[in-house]
Amino acid sequence: MSPSPARRPPLSKRKSLTQYAALPFRLENGRPRVMLVTTRGKGRWIIPKGWPEKALEPHASAAKEAYEEAGILGKMGERPIGTYRCKKRLTTGETTICKVKTYLLQVERQLRDWPEKGQRLKRWMAPAEAARLVSEEGLIRLLLKLDAPDAARA
Repeated sequence: MSPSPARRPPLSKRKSLTQYAALPFRLENGRPRVMLVTTRGKGRWIIPKGWPEKALEPHASAAKEAYEEAGILGKMGERPIGTYRCKKRLTTGETTICKVKTYLLQVERQLRDWPEKGQRLKRWMAPAEAARLVSEEGLIRLLLKLDAPDAARA
């Protein structure tokens, strides 16, 4: 959840905004597969991400987003595997750049029902294919890193 727009200082006076993301993966025949979801607005391919929540550690916030946006549960890494930057349109209509701390989520279970079911598409694919579908340069690098032999098992 994000603070209400009325409580936020102007963009010029804010520290950089941070979101937390889950990079869902599983191994198939020893090779990593990743899950992407679409945005609710324009249908762009992304990984589940969202704003920090006071009561949750960063990796737990990322796990919650994966559950809400994709209906997936599993073993979440407690340390980020990397960060990337993305443009984010705020509720005020302003656009800003967010830093996205990204955590690996080894998916163990996919639910039949979840909060945003029907609002997004989701799809499993090879990391290299996912890298061709996303637009954020840093996310592309993270996905391609996963495509390296044994990367997801480390």
